[in-house]
Amino acid sequence: MKNTVTGILLFILLMTGGCTRSKRVKNVILMIPDGTSWTTVSSARWYQRYLDPSNPRLRLDPYLCGSVLTFSSNAPIGDSAPTTSCYMTGVPSRAGFVATYPPVDSATDIVPLNPAMSYRPLLTVLEAARIYKGMSTGLVFTCEFPHATPADCSAHCYSRNRYERIAPQMVHNDIDVVIGGGTRYLNEEAKKYLSDEGYGVYLDDLAGFRSHRGNKMWSLFGDTDMPFDLDNDTSRYPSLAEMTAKAIEKLSTNKNGFFLMVEGSKIDWAAHNNDLAGMLTDMLAFDRAFGVAVDFAKRNGETVVIAVPDHGNSGISIGSERCPSYSSMSAKRLFDTVTKFRATTGKIIDAVNSVPPEEIAGVFRRYANVELKDDEIRRIVTSSDYRRSNLSNEERMRGTKLKKSVAEILNAHTCFGFTTDGHTGEEVFLAVAAPDNRRPTGMIFNTELNEYMREILEIDDLLKLTDQRFAKHTEVLAGHKWKILPGEGGKPPVLEVERGANSVLRIFPDSNIALLDGREIKLGSVAVHSDKTDTFYIPRDILKKL
Repeated sequence: MKNTVTGILLFILLMTGGCTRSKRVKNVILMIPDGTSWTTVSSARWYQRYLDPSNPRLRLDPYLCGSVLTFSSNAPIGDSAPTTSCYMTGVPSRAGFVATYPPVDSATDIVPLNPAMSYRPLLTVLEAARIYKGMSTGLVFTCEFPHATPADCSAHCYSRNRYERIAPQMVHNDIDVVIGGGTRYLNEEAKKYLSDEGYGVYLDDLAGFRSHRGNKMWSLFGDTDMPFDLDNDTSRYPSLAEMTAKAIEKLSTNKNGFFLMVEGSKIDWAAHNNDLAGMLTDMLAFDRAFGVAVDFAKRNGETVVIAVPDHGNSGISIGSERCPSYSSMSAKRLFDTVTKFRATTGKIIDAVNSVPPEEIAGVFRRYANVELKDDEIRRIVTSSDYRRSNLSNEERMRGTKLKKSVAEILNAHTCFGFTTDGHTGEEVFLAVAAPDNRRPTGMIFNTELNEYMREILEIDDLLKLTDQRFAKHTEVLAGHKWKILPGEGGKPPVLEVERGANSVLRIFPDSNIALLDGREIKLGSVAVHSDKTDTFYIPRDILKKL
């Protein structure tokens, strides 16, 4: 009995840090290498080690502590929208849903759902940190800014593809620092709002990005996404590590702390293309950015850094049935070929499309150090989207695109395998750097990662906070006269509320600005309209504020 009690006391002391009190965490940096399977991490580590035998470990390695099971509300395999949404809101959701409560599907639901919540916006950790804790917030990514993962942190929609609704919500969510791709999605109205709010706005402006002195900035590069790290022109675009460092520099001036999400967006894109070199080099770029975040956390002493993918992708394997003796191959035989790839499949495709058939072999020689066989050249020439082909449509391979042809040709020269060009359902890795080593271990669910972030930041139950920020307008305006007016010129509808004989309040979806008798009033969070429920979701205390 005595030994049992002693053991229990020792366990409690270990879990609580003995008699010392846990250090307060002011900052959280959530880092998501999108679509990264465990094998992608292993392959990137070997890639790095092969090039530099003195560097056999990733920056992630000392902080690996477990795995996370990610899933949608009604399916074991999720896309980026519902999986990151769950990290941010604590609620598993459906494919394509961005921080929005899913409808009930009793036949397939994995978790119990409340039908009264269907299509309701869900407050995110980032939003709660800003609104209720006074923290600064930031987003860093290499895709376009309204893409699923950054959108999950700061917007609400049942379709990840509705950029026309997502982009203005992100702009109006008053995020302090946004750095990534997608200049085309920042329209003139958005630029004016940001300028009026005191932001530095830099579009394809590396010098401006680097020299901005204020702490609020939007810096976007590329019409849509930014280049893969392997293809990056560093005279035009910053690396993910530099973007992460810049965001931390700006956000860390807030005495209340900050919440930053950093996404290695294009690991997933490369995986969809079965682009081996793109996957591994973008994973290493992410690892360098993780190193930047951890170095800051060590100096700061009040920061938790979390690295976790949102899902797996591609079913990549080190070893393939194409190479019968792969299990006894040397490191050189397994990794030498891929380390000599000097461009992603996308860049190779662009180069191939710029030359006639007789020059295709030279493109592969220059960018991949691969000597093509005659049948491989013919496969390129007969691909349906090869622009310089002199073959008729009947002579070309129907439905076979260069993306598939180039990837399969390159991979045939390696001993790596792929089972799919889509998402996969295995658990993903979890790495956490915490000042007092207070971190989850073992296998946890995606919902539990949300709980961990809320606990260390002392943020209340997000569903309770959701009810405060995204209440149904029918409840908030009970007893008042209101009507929903159709939007003009294809714009979404407007909620109009009579405040008296000659007083009118107008609430606009995807905006944090309302008009009271023509005068602008900031709501503190975005209003959202769902055409699925024909409902506006607005702050519960909006009328009291006015």
